Formats: sequence, structure tokens, C-alpha cells
Amino acid sequence: MVISAEPLIYGLIFLAVLALVQGIYLTVFGKSISLNSRVNRRLEMLEKGAGREQVLEQLRKEMSQHMSSRSIPLYAILADKAQKANIAFTPSQLIMVMVVLTVVAFFLLTFGTGAGLVIRIVLSILMGVGAVYVWVNNTAKKRISMIEEQLPEAVELMVRSLRVGHPFTSALQIVAKEVPDPLGTEMGVISDEAAYGRDVGEALKHMAERIDLQDMRFLAVAVTIQQTSGGNLAEILDGLAKVVRSRFKLFRRVKAITAEAKWSGMFLSGFPIVALIMINVIQPDYYDEVKETAYFIPACLIVAAFLVANIFVMRMLVNIKV
Repeated sequence: MVISAEPLIYGLIFLAVLALVQGIYLTVFGKSISLNSRVNRRLEMLEKGAGREQVLEQLRKEMSQHMSSRSIPLYAILADKAQKANIAFTPSQLIMVMVVLTVVAFFLLTFGTGAGLVIRIVLSILMGVGAVYVWVNNTAKKRISMIEEQLPEAVELMVRSLRVGHPFTSALQIVAKEVPDPLGTEMGVISDEAAYGRDVGEALKHMAERIDLQDMRFLAVAVTIQQTSGGNLAEILDGLAKVVRSRFKLFRRVKAITAEAKWSGMFLSGFPIVALIMINVIQPDYYDEVKETAYFIPACLIVAAFLVANIFVMRMLVNIKV
């Protein structure tokens, strides 16, 4: 019995292509573009000598370029996630990266496997496009998660600044300097826009809609209400910080409670497929005796339907909104 190593090689090639995406991104834009950078990207650009207006224009362009390119065929499925991830690549550059990764994957498949030409072409396209999609999706999730975690501390920093007498625009500037990426750069852009005359509440609302974050919508509404009807903004934001922090803790608790169910769902959904692949690899003639029967195809369709239903049912059971 000989077990083929090609499935493992395909997986290793995909992981190599996926790592290459991040490598290209960091090579082009430097370490400041990474989400865990201690000094936010806006401050680093200013320290390198770029003017405030130039930095604002560059960052605003990066924040809006993907949604304005939804008309590009097949790019619409990636545009929303690329905007949330704030990918600095332009849409054309991102498509070019897909092409480069497809070519790299094709050469790796050519030298590493014995697959036919058509299979190599199809797999290389799937790997090139899929690697970019997985990378953008993971970056978007990580970035939104980090903003959710940073927001309570940023709001509390605003509260302390307001209580010592600073205006709200100055509080935004302090947050932009003290808070690392990704929230530091976002707040820096809002601070710069306010300095050039844009309404702060409108800027916060636009940011909340762009990254699709409910807690940021709360902040935008609180600031807008205070601007129109007055009141103690420090007290309002202090209450908001407590609410946001409580929601975040509750979300983490729910995530911990449902973790076992999520992994159980993934195992129950993936194990039959893995078992089927292993059976065909170890003993390819295992189903030969039943393949010709009239019940084989209907039974396969029923099993596939149950597997798909299991995925949706398990997802609904653990998808608890906070």
C-alpha cells in the first residue's frame, strides 16, 4: 500500500503562497503597515517628513479606494473585506499580486507534483486568488477585533482629556498620538479632518460605517447628540466606555463558552470528508462493489445534504449576537 504525498504537497504550496502575500505586503510598505506596530502608521509617515495634508490624503485614499472599485469584475466579493482590513494595495495592485501568486503557484506545482497541465492551471488560479482572499479576510477580522479591544481605552483617554479641560478635538489628537494601530491612525485621520473643517460627528459616523463596527456607531451618535443638544460629553463618554467594555467582556465570555461547540461543529463537518479522502487514498477500490447499484448516487446526495445542513445548523447554534 502506497499513500500519495501529493495532497500534502498541495497544502504546503498553498501555505507558501499565503506567506508570500504577507511578505510582499511588508516589503512594499514596511513594518509600520503591520497591525501590531507600536507606533501607528500616521505618526511614522509624519516623522519621515511627509506633510500633514499629504499624509491625510494618502490615508483617506487607502481607506476608500476599494469600495470605489466595486465595478471591477469579481473584485466586489473582495472589496468589502479589503476596506475593513484597510489594505494599502490599490485594487489594481491587489489583482496584480493575484496574478504573480498564480504564476508562482503554477511553477511550484510544475516542479513539485506530477499533475496534468489543466489541473495545474486550475489549481494555481485557485491558490493565487484564494491566498489573497484568505489573507485579506484574516487581516480584516484581526483588524476589527483589535479596534474593538482598543476602543474602550481610547474613549477613557478622551474622558480624562475632557475632564482636565481639553476640547474634544484635542482629545482626539491625544488618542491619535498615544494609541497604536489600527485605531491610532483612524483617530488621527478624524483629528486631521476636523482640523480642516469637517464635522467630527460626521467623520466618526463615516468611520463606523466604513469598518461596520457597532461600538463606533455608539461613539458617533454620542458625539453628535452632544453637539446638537449639549451636555457633559465627558460623562456621556465615560458611560459609553463602560458599556463598550462590558459588551466586549460579554462577547469574549460567549466566545469562550461556544468554543467547544464550534470545534465540535468543525470536526463533525470535516471528519466525514477527511475519512472519505483517506479511504480513497488507502484503498481506492473500497466502493467498487456498490458504485454500480441504483442507490449509490441518491445515498451520496443525501449524505452531502446532511453534511451541508450540519454546517448551517451548527453555525446557527453558536452564532450568538452580543
